Amino acid sequence: MTDPNFPNIILYAIPFFILAMLLELFVTIRQGIRTYEKKDAFSSIAMGLGNVFLGFLSKALVLLSFFYIYEHFRITTIPVAWWSFVLIFFADDLAYYWFHRISHECRLFWASHVVHHSSQHYNLSTALRQTWSGGFYSFIFWLWLPLLGFHPAMIMLQMSISLLYQFWIHTETIDKMPNWFEAIFNTPSHHRVHHGSNPLYLDRNHAGILIIWDKFFGTFQPEIKDEKVVYGLVKNINTYNPIKIAFVEWFNMFKDAFSGNKSIGDRFRYLIKPPGWKHDGTGKISDDLRKEWKTNKNAS
Repeated sequence: MTDPNFPNIILYAIPFFILAMLLELFVTIRQGIRTYEKKDAFSSIAMGLGNVFLGFLSKALVLLSFFYIYEHFRITTIPVAWWSFVLIFFADDLAYYWFHRISHECRLFWASHVVHHSSQHYNLSTALRQTWSGGFYSFIFWLWLPLLGFHPAMIMLQMSISLLYQFWIHTETIDKMPNWFEAIFNTPSHHRVHHGSNPLYLDRNHAGILIIWDKFFGTFQPEIKDEKVVYGLVKNINTYNPIKIAFVEWFNMFKDAFSGNKSIGDRFRYLIKPPGWKHDGTGKISDDLRKEWKTNKNAS
């Protein structure tokens, strides 16, 4: 079997991204909704451009890793056929769910993923606010796919398809999709929840394309009309500087881990524990904030 050769569909989609953002801006102005802020949008676009540029380097590392496992350790060989694309659709989406979930539950991965949550606005430009560092190590969640026998080119194509799908769900112009669609797929409503800093919404709806994984693994939270989504972080970074957006959490994480009088174990825990954890017990992670919110709501 000759190696498949698939195009880089993300590059071909860039004109579509631009047109879609202009259309969304026009619609939101007509609706009287202020979802765009100029400096914020330019920061998101700058992060996206940086991600594409650095992607030429990180993708080389990813492909090298995938091919090494595929050539030396694969259990079987899965041919490039219609049915194998069905299989990799589900396999990739499951890999994405766990990558995304761990990126919220482990600070080492949150250090790169926080970039995507750093905007206090929610629009299609927010979808472009992507990490500059995550591509160099987050691919480990997909290493089991070449091990099973999926060709690296198939894996990379499906990863790009998933990324493209997730572009359109970053909008407030769509309220709800039909019920059957909301039940199966990730939608603007589901993903607005994911970008919320409200305690109820923290670390929920990690889906890529299919929302079924969140429902199965217990991380699903529907959008509630009485709980308007507040976008951004629990503690916002308040900067439009792309360099700071890309690396501020790396700086904060290493500062927490390597400064002060701490045991070696606690220093290591600052890398693997969830955001908000502190070695002296004064920190609050998302579960703590959610419990406090529910307690206060029940008491009121």
